[in-house]
Amino acid sequence: MNQGIQTSPAHQRTVSSADGTPISYQTMGAGPGLIVLGGSLRTSEDYLPLASVLARSFTVNVVDRRGRGASGPQGPQYALGKEVEDLLAVQAETGARLAFGHSYGALVILETARSFQLFDRIAVYEPGVPVAPVPTGWMAPYRERLAADDPYGAFVHFIQGSGGAPAFMTKMPYWYLRMAMRVGFRGPSWQRMRPLLGACLAEHEQLAAQQGRLAEFAAVTASVLLLCGSRTARAGRAEFDAIRDTLPNATLETLNGLNHFGPEGKTAPVVAERAVAFLL
Repeated sequence: MNQGIQTSPAHQRTVSSADGTPISYQTMGAGPGLIVLGGSLRTSEDYLPLASVLARSFTVNVVDRRGRGASGPQGPQYALGKEVEDLLAVQAETGARLAFGHSYGALVILETARSFQLFDRIAVYEPGVPVAPVPTGWMAPYRERLAADDPYGAFVHFIQGSGGAPAFMTKMPYWYLRMAMRVGFRGPSWQRMRPLLGACLAEHEQLAAQQGRLAEFAAVTASVLLLCGSRTARAGRAEFDAIRDTLPNATLETLNGLNHFGPEGKTAPVVAERAVAFLL
């Protein structure tokens, strides 16, 4: 969490999902109910700067998706459908009719909205809805490094193979980037991220399994604001064009100077303020 952004007091609550898994969420603010779902390798703590701005206008419920924070484990039967059940449980408990999702969390929200007309308005930032084929070659060596208790080695396979890293990182020798990570990446962000490495693999396996399903998202009837960053790779922005064209009631906006992690840290207020304007 970025220490330069003051956050509102949050109250932790827990609800049971359909399979009995406890799902924890932090609530803050006052106003119409809004659910926030984050991406892979992130906990609710990473979205408190965003939620603090949203809380000026909404009752914000920032969810720790299963496998992170105070929520229960992903479980052996993990699938995208389990995440949908978790979101349904939080929505039933809170009555929230608005949603904001980032990356994989945005996929969960849109997948839920395909079948359940629970949300009136949805804002998503760079949703993880596959359009182009999802890279999978990194997954086997990543799994091997996790099994060998080498989290830095696993993380480098993810960075270099999953398709989202800056070009200069993908061109570095594996051994060099692993060494650099071990030396320089040890702070609170890594301490929150390290326990999520296993969940990250399971979530990206689910991303790959969604390939070819884009047309199904035409069933989302809610109004949707798609946000992306101008610093995101051009190929990624083309995918968001395709998602916009598939959703029947969607608009797409690009936020200048932001990358995939726009809803986090210092840039979170920019994303939050645009979301507020749409969701109110």
